[in-house]
Amino acid sequence: MYKDQLKKQVCAFLDSMAPELNNISLFLHKYPELSSQEYEAAKLLTHSVKQKGFSVKTDISGYPTAFVASKGTTGPKIAFLAEYDALPGLGHACGHNLIAAMSFGAAIAFAEVAGESARSYLIGCPAEETTGAKVKLAEDGVFSGLQAALIIHPADGNYMGGTSYATHPLQVTFFGRPAHVASKTDKGINALDALVLFYQGLKTLRQTFTQDTILAGIVTHGGTAPNIVPDRAEARFTVRALSADYLENTVVPGVRRLAEGIASATGTTVQTLHYEPLFKELKNDPQLLAFYQQNMSLLGEEVTLLGADDADGSTDVGNVSHCVPTIHPDIAIGSGITAHTPEFALAAASPYAQQRVLVGAKAMAMTAIDLLE
Repeated sequence: MYKDQLKKQVCAFLDSMAPELNNISLFLHKYPELSSQEYEAAKLLTHSVKQKGFSVKTDISGYPTAFVASKGTTGPKIAFLAEYDALPGLGHACGHNLIAAMSFGAAIAFAEVAGESARSYLIGCPAEETTGAKVKLAEDGVFSGLQAALIIHPADGNYMGGTSYATHPLQVTFFGRPAHVASKTDKGINALDALVLFYQGLKTLRQTFTQDTILAGIVTHGGTAPNIVPDRAEARFTVRALSADYLENTVVPGVRRLAEGIASATGTTVQTLHYEPLFKELKNDPQLLAFYQQNMSLLGEEVTLLGADDADGSTDVGNVSHCVPTIHPDIAIGSGITAHTPEFALAAASPYAQQRVLVGAKAMAMTAIDLLE
């Protein structure tokens, strides 16, 4: 009964915060900032959370736009993760403006209602779309000692469970020798030919893996002129699997062996380089999921439970989930929409999406209440 009363207080408090949460969400949407450049977003969030009595540390783990805000001195440490970077040319087509507002609201409401019986954290996590600040934050122990980390992502429905793909993006560069294509004495060594063979070989290689795997990429450099034999050819690939262990110990080594074999056969040399860090697979905590589902039900929301291997995309939240109990459910902001599209960006600014911010914030804060001792 005690926790039921606290949950009612959380919901009432968040209802009173609705204008502020909408202002945060819509400001971020109107002024989108790319990964690691979220200066105005970080400024708004840190200023706002300071006004609520939180202490704030900025410039975390080498990210000027990362921050850790906390309130409370005793009890379990519960963190709400804020993302706020946008996509090039699309703005907030992944709804990070909504994520920031939901987590901000949940952190404030939980701190207000729990008082000195818990410690509430709002952790600002830049660059989810690229280098993933949570990777470095996790390595530096920012999430150590937390009882739980909570974050909700906007989507086309209410989903919970499932996982994400572990990913370790790979750049592959073949080096040959230039020559004029019409030369009778020097045919050169065609790096683009080697890259094309490698690209084609990935399709066959993928069939040898026993775990669900994604190998996809684009050519980023194929030569300088059509009458010159390309001496350098480069491509970037997204290399994904359902677990970081399988990805790092089986898939990536297999891709590298393929590249080296083609280099040997074509007389080229090859260089492989991870141009972004490893995002581990997401591990949703079963107990947190159970609390979350109960609380969504209390809010009149139905939630679809996904299968354990149901993966959709990749996220650096996965790295957090390997350090501390974590959940990363989805909340509906519209039907028939897909993230990273113009339609999703429009939905993220809709009046309906702003209403969903309240639902998400309430569900997270109520789940945090369930963790009170």
